Amino acid sequence: MKPLKIAQIGIGHNHADTAMSTMRKFPEYFDIVGVAEDDNVWYEKRKDLPVYQGIKFMSEEELLNTPGLEAVCVEKDVPVIEETALKCAKMGLHMRMDKPGGENHEIFKQIVELQRKNKKAFQMAYMYRYNPYIKKCLEMVRSGELGEIFEIDCQMSTTHVPHYRQWLSNFKGGDMYIFGSHLIDLIVRMLGEPDRITSFNKNSFPEAAKCVDNGLAVLEYPRASCTVRATSMEANGYVRRQLVVCGSKGTIEIKPLERPTIMSIAMQEPFVGNETHTNGHPDSRKYFDAPINEGRYDAQMIDFARVARGEIEAEFDYDYELMVNRVVLKACGIDVKE
Repeated sequence: MKPLKIAQIGIGHNHADTAMSTMRKFPEYFDIVGVAEDDNVWYEKRKDLPVYQGIKFMSEEELLNTPGLEAVCVEKDVPVIEETALKCAKMGLHMRMDKPGGENHEIFKQIVELQRKNKKAFQMAYMYRYNPYIKKCLEMVRSGELGEIFEIDCQMSTTHVPHYRQWLSNFKGGDMYIFGSHLIDLIVRMLGEPDRITSFNKNSFPEAAKCVDNGLAVLEYPRASCTVRATSMEANGYVRRQLVVCGSKGTIEIKPLERPTIMSIAMQEPFVGNETHTNGHPDSRKYFDAPINEGRYDAQMIDFARVARGEIEAEFDYDYELMVNRVVLKACGIDVKE
């Protein structure tokens, strides 16, 4: 296929460099025309990162008016990413937008509906969507191998320095918004939109920053309850980032979620030859190995290009992206107009 003529708008998002490095890895899919960052603070901080060497920096206006431009990768700092994405949507470009989608659902809805109206690709960059272990878990849920899902428990915590927690104060949802959103995406992918969402978000350490630094949300379904936790002060929290899916026929545990990903599957009928005993109870876990995920965004970016070219249908459609954003905001304690 002909490479997609694409621009990156912003380098302030914490995943902006990874987005650029992924596009540069696949010149057969992406023709990168340049990058823009009109916020001088972020420009000075990150313009000299190796990933941007050899890429032309331009103003947003200049870059967005590049002749033949077909697509944008929106990587502005999160507090302004929504307004930038709306500006791009009004120009009728294919768009990959980094997450989350913004705390104003009405603006996010405008973005998505413009993409739908203009028949342009729209992709949110939730980072676990193409993880092969997550895909295996989703496959087992959908096939019924795990039976009726009655519980999902997930965590995405770490330890953040004070200045990062200060940055989190930009958002009503804090940790739940920035980190919990990745996990909510997975739950919604498996079970759809919840019947009820209850937020228990707290500012446990206001002396460090006045933000949600200890997030908890409960998502309720007719036959399942799901918990999402995201905190900024858990010692060694990164290795305890996890997704646990419990069904009437089996349980999947993925912990840690990445680097490395470790996944176990335990069925009600124990795996023969793999039983050990703990306190008199059989341990029927079997560990699942998938090919090493060399690049978190590789498959995701390639799919974006192929959707834009009309080669494949989007796995995550417009309605799904709207649903995820609604659920994320409700989990943050933010009212959403239906």
